[in-house]
Amino acid sequence: MPALQLQDVFVLSGVPKHTFVQPIEYTRLLVALRTPGRSVVVEGPSGIGKTTAVVNAISDAGITNNVVQLSARKKEDVDFIRDLPHQLPIGTVLIDDFHRLDDSAKKNIADLMKTLADESATHSKLVVLGITNAGQSLILFGKDLANRIEVIPFEANPQHKIEELIGKGEAALNISINIGEEITSAAQGSFYIAQMLAYHTCIRCNILNTCEQLTVTSESYESVRTHVVSVLARSFHDTAIAFARGTKLRREGRAPYLHLLHWVSQSQNWSINVSREADRHPEQRGSVSQVVAKNFLKDLIESSQDIQRVLHFDAVNSTLIVQDPQFIFYIRNLSWPRFAEEVGFVSLEFPSKYDFALSFAGSDRDIAEALFNALQDQELEVFYDRNEQHRMLAEDVEDYLGPIYASDAALVICILGPDFPKRVWTKFESDQFKQRFKSGEVIPIVLSNAPLGVFDSAAKVGHIAWDRNHDLLEQVAWVVPDLIRKSAEVRARKNSDAERALANDASRTTRV
Repeated sequence: MPALQLQDVFVLSGVPKHTFVQPIEYTRLLVALRTPGRSVVVEGPSGIGKTTAVVNAISDAGITNNVVQLSARKKEDVDFIRDLPHQLPIGTVLIDDFHRLDDSAKKNIADLMKTLADESATHSKLVVLGITNAGQSLILFGKDLANRIEVIPFEANPQHKIEELIGKGEAALNISINIGEEITSAAQGSFYIAQMLAYHTCIRCNILNTCEQLTVTSESYESVRTHVVSVLARSFHDTAIAFARGTKLRREGRAPYLHLLHWVSQSQNWSINVSREADRHPEQRGSVSQVVAKNFLKDLIESSQDIQRVLHFDAVNSTLIVQDPQFIFYIRNLSWPRFAEEVGFVSLEFPSKYDFALSFAGSDRDIAEALFNALQDQELEVFYDRNEQHRMLAEDVEDYLGPIYASDAALVICILGPDFPKRVWTKFESDQFKQRFKSGEVIPIVLSNAPLGVFDSAAKVGHIAWDRNHDLLEQVAWVVPDLIRKSAEVRARKNSDAERALANDASRTTRV
């Protein structure tokens, strides 16, 4: 057996030759490539083996002449892609990173695919490679395209395929990797991650070429993992920090970008539907929904080339996708409490579902809405009835609202105007939170147009005096910083109380 070099066996860039493994969709891909006029969309996470599979399938299909590979990451290639409809016949054209094209270019490609299919063209074939939902983004430009193209999703490869890859590499280098099972598990279906971990295992064992005698590695997986994370940190640490902080660090907020990064790190397929994930995490639902609805998430990613290289946000499908297999491995292996502290957040533990709940009469909704918008801009969770009307549909409203004002909100802001004592719902809400005055968890805002003496009891505690004759937004700007500081203080106190309770429980358990 000829001697091979490590970098040619466990490959970190380019198409592997000695460790190529056919993914489970390979046969379907091969047939689609052989079908005249039928364009192919191969979609899925980076590092899953799409490009390698397509290159090998093109060779196996006997399509060896006039094959052009383009990338939407390269400006000169993008110009060429735009002009493809005017260059027929084009042979076989691979378009990688398709999701990075603008809508105009995508529509041109969709129209060309339809033309090729209708003509059963033998002279031209398009093969598009993109991340999850690439096929759906094409079909949006023409519903009749769905039956004219082959969309092949590449999911995580099964464990036996990863084992096959490692086995081929071991045979090529005449070695036995002692942590093969751990590498297979850590790869989570990614050929690239398996290649990377096997490569660094060999590096640490000084295996650079095919061994003359069978050699067994002796590294622990933990040492390899720590080494790889350390290497990757040089490329990705600052990028992860920049994304987690968002457009502006709000230390007391609910860290929506940090949580998005954490959620996607836990995903098996390297992507999350942001809307569904926010619904699964009600403590961050408001802050996450806001950065999506106001395009802050999209703008953050598009504002940084470093972030664009590792993350993509599909606004149409509300999907956040990791584009780089090295980045997903890096964030999967972060110490998240330590990372959050480095990012600069006060706390990632949220003892309450909401930071604030607003209680007010309808005549004072202008103040409530202005406070809600300003507090949400600070990435805090605020209960405001209009923002949750869809969740209250078909619910018993008293059962829904009662817990929010009694305990689910860390603080209640009650806007005490002239109509507050007269309304049924404000009476119901105040009955739920009145016992919380003593614990300092109710912040009264006493309006200047309220009848004299009506809110004497509220005025005895620390409150905010609000002048109805003064500019609304100016007063909001004065008030919100104090509300934020109060929220941070209450959260820190409750987290401290929770930690003491856990310590006491542990102490009692030890004594028993």
